[in-house]
Amino acid sequence: MMDAQTLKERIALIEDKRESLLKLLEQPNLGTLRIDVNQALEEIDDLLDEFKRTFPEGRE
Repeated sequence: MMDAQTLKERIALIEDKRESLLKLLEQPNLGTLRIDVNQALEEIDDLLDEFKRTFPEGRE
């Protein structure tokens, strides 16, 4: 089982990756890949929301 600090660090990495996906979404030539990027962003947002509900103290 992972400790709270490790979990917070992994969530921080996921938040960083989310920013990369947002930048990718700005590219005009994504084509159908845009659907996958949008889906990934939705799933990351759901994960982050669930984390914040489960650990309301967030990333201290």
